[in-house]
Amino acid sequence: MAIAQINVARFRVAKNDPANAAFMAALDHVNAMADVADGFIWRLVGDGNDATDIAAIPDDPDFVVNMSVWRDVPALEAFAYRQADHRAVLTRRAEWFDPMEPSMALWPVADGHIPSVAEGMAMLRRLGQNGPGPEAFTFRWWREAQRGS
Repeated sequence: MAIAQINVARFRVAKNDPANAAFMAALDHVNAMADVADGFIWRLVGDGNDATDIAAIPDDPDFVVNMSVWRDVPALEAFAYRQADHRAVLTRRAEWFDPMEPSMALWPVADGHIPSVAEGMAMLRRLGQNGPGPEAFTFRWWREAQRGS
């Protein structure tokens, strides 16, 4: 089993506004870091080298989606929270995006499975409606489940 993640956000101002320039400029580099990270398997890519042009919600061009698949939760967590360049962008999230809950979900996928955006959005809805559990969860839930096992 591998682990998939979806991370969504809505820009505070239009995606192409100069206020978002630092975020957009960081994408290629951070994505390149993900591509070579230990445990990385796949990431969603649109027409460019990122997924910012993929319309996860029709008629909402400022809603962006990021999805990826990793070997396991520790590999994803190491990249998300300990890779310096990703962490630098993550700490500035509030500058660019409106608060949204949930904005991220993790779920197990069979080895070789590439999730669709629709699958990811469904997992995000499941997490929002049912809370975390084995089918859709957060890093916090996963860590607590590991301590309990």
